[in-house]
Amino acid sequence: MLLSFNNVANIHNLGQDMEYANKFKEFFDIKFPRVRATDPVESFEAADSIVESASKHWNLISDCLKEHGPLGKDGIAGLTGLDGNQVARRMNEMKVMGMVFLTGKTVKSNSGRNEREWTV
Repeated sequence: MLLSFNNVANIHNLGQDMEYANKFKEFFDIKFPRVRATDPVESFEAADSIVESASKHWNLISDCLKEHGPLGKDGIAGLTGLDGNQVARRMNEMKVMGMVFLTGKTVKSNSGRNEREWTV
Protein backbone atom coordinates (compact mmCIF):
# COMPACT_ATOMS: atom_id res chain seq x y z
CA MET A 1 0.00 0.00 0.00
CA LEU A 2 1.38 3.40 -0.92
CA LEU A 3 1.65 5.91 1.90
CA SER A 4 -0.45 8.91 0.97
CA PHE A 5 -2.36 11.65 2.72
CA ASN A 6 -5.65 9.91 1.87
CA ASN A 7 -4.46 6.65 3.41
CA VAL A 8 -3.41 8.43 6.59
CA ALA A 9 -6.68 10.37 6.77
CA ASN A 10 -8.69 7.18 6.24
CA ILE A 11 -7.25 5.65 9.41
CA HIS A 12 -9.28 8.19 11.35
CA ASN A 13 -12.46 7.09 9.58
CA LEU A 14 -12.14 3.33 10.12
CA GLY A 15 -14.68 1.61 12.38
CA GLN A 16 -14.50 1.82 16.15
CA ASP A 17 -14.02 -1.95 16.44
CA MET A 18 -10.23 -1.81 15.97
CA GLU A 19 -7.85 -0.17 18.39
CA TYR A 20 -5.88 2.71 16.94
CA ALA A 21 -2.61 0.90 17.52
CA ASN A 22 -3.86 -2.05 15.48
CA LYS A 23 -4.91 0.28 12.66
CA PHE A 24 -1.43 1.70 12.64
CA LYS A 25 0.21 -1.72 12.45
CA GLU A 26 -2.19 -2.88 9.73
CA PHE A 27 -1.55 0.04 7.37
CA PHE A 28 2.01 1.14 8.01
CA ASP A 29 5.34 -0.19 9.06
CA ILE A 30 6.71 3.15 10.23
CA LYS A 31 9.17 3.44 13.05
CA PHE A 32 9.22 6.88 14.57
CA PRO A 33 12.72 8.21 15.10
CA ARG A 34 13.03 8.39 18.86
CA VAL A 35 16.81 8.55 18.85
CA ARG A 36 19.54 10.21 16.81
CA ALA A 37 22.41 8.28 15.24
CA THR A 38 24.85 10.19 17.42
CA ASP A 39 23.04 9.42 20.71
CA PRO A 40 24.62 7.07 23.27
CA VAL A 41 23.69 3.39 23.50
CA GLU A 42 21.42 4.09 26.49
CA SER A 43 19.22 6.28 24.30
CA PHE A 44 18.78 3.46 21.80
CA GLU A 45 17.84 1.09 24.64
CA ALA A 46 15.31 3.61 25.97
CA ALA A 47 13.82 4.09 22.48
CA ASP A 48 13.41 0.32 22.06
CA SER A 49 11.73 0.02 25.46
CA ILE A 50 8.99 2.57 24.66
CA VAL A 51 7.65 0.78 21.57
CA GLU A 52 5.07 -1.30 23.49
CA SER A 53 4.12 1.57 25.77
CA ALA A 54 3.51 3.91 22.84
CA SER A 55 0.49 1.94 21.58
CA LYS A 56 -0.97 1.91 25.10
CA HIS A 57 -0.44 5.66 25.31
CA TRP A 58 -2.16 6.15 21.92
CA ASN A 59 -5.22 4.28 23.18
CA LEU A 60 -5.33 6.21 26.48
CA ILE A 61 -5.03 9.54 24.68
CA SER A 62 -7.60 8.63 22.04
CA ASP A 63 -10.10 7.42 24.64
CA CYS A 64 -9.55 10.57 26.70
CA LEU A 65 -10.22 12.87 23.75
CA LYS A 66 -13.32 10.86 22.77
CA GLU A 67 -14.71 11.08 26.29
CA HIS A 68 -13.74 14.65 27.22
CA GLY A 69 -13.56 16.43 23.87
CA PRO A 70 -10.74 18.70 22.66
CA LEU A 71 -7.92 19.24 25.15
CA GLY A 72 -4.37 20.49 25.42
CA LYS A 73 -1.39 18.35 26.35
CA ASP A 74 -1.65 19.14 30.06
CA GLY A 75 -5.38 18.41 30.12
CA ILE A 76 -4.78 15.04 28.47
CA ALA A 77 -1.95 14.26 30.88
CA GLY A 78 -4.08 15.12 33.90
CA LEU A 79 -6.99 12.92 32.81
CA THR A 80 -4.94 9.91 31.65
CA GLY A 81 -2.30 9.79 34.37
CA LEU A 82 0.43 10.07 31.74
CA ASP A 83 3.32 12.49 32.14
CA GLY A 84 3.08 15.65 30.04
CA ASN A 85 6.27 14.67 28.23
CA GLN A 86 4.78 11.27 27.32
CA VAL A 87 1.67 12.96 25.94
CA ALA A 88 3.72 15.49 23.96
CA ARG A 89 5.75 12.72 22.28
CA ARG A 90 2.68 10.67 21.38
CA MET A 91 0.64 13.63 20.02
CA ASN A 92 2.97 14.25 17.09
CA GLU A 93 3.13 10.52 16.31
CA MET A 94 -0.65 10.33 16.42
CA LYS A 95 -0.94 13.42 14.23
CA VAL A 96 1.28 11.82 11.57
CA MET A 97 -0.94 8.70 11.66
CA GLY A 98 -4.13 10.74 11.35
CA MET A 99 -5.36 9.67 14.78
CA VAL A 100 -5.59 13.19 16.22
CA PHE A 101 -5.93 16.65 14.76
CA LEU A 102 -5.17 20.17 15.88
CA THR A 103 -8.29 22.30 16.37
CA GLY A 104 -6.46 25.52 15.53
CA LYS A 105 -7.22 26.82 19.00
CA THR A 106 -5.06 27.16 22.07
CA VAL A 107 -5.82 26.41 25.71
CA LYS A 108 -3.96 27.34 28.87
CA SER A 109 -1.37 24.89 30.12
CA ASN A 110 -0.85 24.12 33.81
CA SER A 111 1.73 26.89 33.88
CA GLY A 112 -0.67 29.40 32.28
CA ARG A 113 0.99 29.39 28.87
CA ASN A 114 -0.84 28.75 25.61
CA GLU A 115 -0.66 25.22 24.24
CA ARG A 116 -2.23 23.65 21.18
CA GLU A 117 -5.65 22.02 21.47
CA TRP A 118 -6.12 18.50 20.07
CA THR A 119 -9.14 16.45 19.02
CA VAL A 120 -9.93 13.05 17.46
